[in-house]
Amino acid sequence: MTDRLPLSAAGPAAASSPDADTARPSSNFLRQIIENDLAHGTYAGRLWSGSPGDAAHQSRSGTPDPARIRTRFPPEPNGYLHIGHAKSIWVNFGLARDYGGVCHMRFDDTNPEKEDTEYVDSILDAVRWLGYGWEANGTPHLYQASDYFDAMYRAAEFLIETGHAYVDEQSAEQMRANRGDFTTPGTDSPFRDRAPAENLTRFRQMRDGQLADGAAVLRARIDMASPNINLRDPAIYRIRRATHHRTGDAWCIYPMYTFAHPIEDALENITHSICTLEFEDQRPFYDWLLERLSTPAALPDGRALEPIFARPNPRQYEFARLNLTYVVTSKRKLKQLVDEGHVAGWDDPRMPTVVGLRRRGYTPEAIQLFCERSGVSKAGGWIDYGSLEGALRETLDATAGRAMAVLDPVRLTITNWDALMGAGRLDACDAPVNPHDPAQGRRSFRFGRDLWIERSDFAEVPPKGYHRLSPPRTGADGSALPGSKVRLKYGHVVECTGFVNHADGTLAEVQAVLVPDTKSGTPGADAIKVKGVITWVGASDGLRAEVRLYDRLFSEPHPDAGGKDFLASLNPASLQTVTAMLEPSLAQARPGDSFQFERHGYFVADREDHRDGALVFNRATGLKDSWAK
Repeated sequence: MTDRLPLSAAGPAAASSPDADTARPSSNFLRQIIENDLAHGTYAGRLWSGSPGDAAHQSRSGTPDPARIRTRFPPEPNGYLHIGHAKSIWVNFGLARDYGGVCHMRFDDTNPEKEDTEYVDSILDAVRWLGYGWEANGTPHLYQASDYFDAMYRAAEFLIETGHAYVDEQSAEQMRANRGDFTTPGTDSPFRDRAPAENLTRFRQMRDGQLADGAAVLRARIDMASPNINLRDPAIYRIRRATHHRTGDAWCIYPMYTFAHPIEDALENITHSICTLEFEDQRPFYDWLLERLSTPAALPDGRALEPIFARPNPRQYEFARLNLTYVVTSKRKLKQLVDEGHVAGWDDPRMPTVVGLRRRGYTPEAIQLFCERSGVSKAGGWIDYGSLEGALRETLDATAGRAMAVLDPVRLTITNWDALMGAGRLDACDAPVNPHDPAQGRRSFRFGRDLWIERSDFAEVPPKGYHRLSPPRTGADGSALPGSKVRLKYGHVVECTGFVNHADGTLAEVQAVLVPDTKSGTPGADAIKVKGVITWVGASDGLRAEVRLYDRLFSEPHPDAGGKDFLASLNPASLQTVTAMLEPSLAQARPGDSFQFERHGYFVADREDHRDGALVFNRATGLKDSWAK
């Protein structure tokens, strides 16, 4: 059974209560770990000076850390966040909130070639939109790994001086060949046993730009025969002449992610470094590095090196990443979709990016509910895309206003309207904005001679069980069959009398007569029983709108499984655009407003293109899962 994190609905005040953790049963292994650490005071003695720093920085001006735990969300700013990142945001920010802690917002910007401020801005916006912030105890906990380049460099020199790192000048091909594989131990580099002083000189030459890109790397000195290949003297610094989006050209050497990440955690007093399972085999290096950086050292020349970090060290924990069917979440593949024009951009509503989901009509509440239901565990597995859609339906059902919409309109003419009601007269009808919430009020629209109905609500020859409009016809036995009767929702009962086709044979108009005294809500409404109820929009006050019928971007559950070409699984019907007629209440819709179009599903006014005089709505999801087997 999958462990679950409860949906945090108690609010920040309740979540930050000192006893919040003891009032809640342990529901997954991460909560059990945190509750055990709190019970044993594992991190109770930490000092916090109000900003990240090494042991000396925290001890100089630090006081007992007001955060009971510290977690972090550390994306690399090289793309837009997707639904998998949303799960990590929910886990890290939610745990910090629920246990009286703080979650740091940190950018792991140690790779200058792929990073950009565009991605930084989009990530911050996504986290805030999802309902989380990084301010706590009067301090904004927004950090960049690039602010720690000096500290990382100092940590590298510490490793060199203590004999735990060396400069390797083999070629990349030689290092790759000498690394070995799962059955063959690695071969020591010929540079592995150089003296620390020589390594330090060479490393400073790397820093000062005296060596070419690729001419040397700094490697941790661990064990070339380790069964964990990640411990076979991993590279921790490389030469890379590239302009960084924050530090410019100040550095020509950059730390590797596996080296930078634990140092960032230690500088920020992180207690629980929570990540996904693909980082599990990096945990031994994480622990190895912090153990050495938090241990005092005596050098052969008699000097004593004080440890860079104070114990206890942060600990890394991994949970299963979110695997969602019918999507790809590889940043490279998402970028390919954008660059090759398969989608209209990172915020295309078919994309699994947070900006795409938001434009599609997803709400923070729906994504949080989905994350809760997907669970937190060590076991992997696939979550069906229908679960994400189901969470959206559930959260919108209670809040979204209702409206009638005709997506494939054909004219319905009430031929006896003028005789019964008077030429040009319109009948006022109304309905609740949301049947679950009377406080939202009522909406109004006009019923008259000319209406719009769905083309599919008429059949010249109705199939068995069809309860919508059909004209008089001759039965199989030669008998005369009357036209069908239906109720036009919130309006009147009508009886179909005929139809008119265009010259090409397509339907141009449906004709019907009004059945008197059958208006919804009046005493005679139930005088005539009908099986069919259809929606409609009045021609007098209906609004013309562009409606984008979005569906899943891929037609296969696992579009990139086994290394296959994911583009071959693109769904050609993932977007259909129609000109629809909508009831007049939707004239008040503003970008981002969500509605249930009765019979059709949930729709949102597009955040980019919707405006007065040019109404554009996106389908977020249908009323039920049309992909269910």
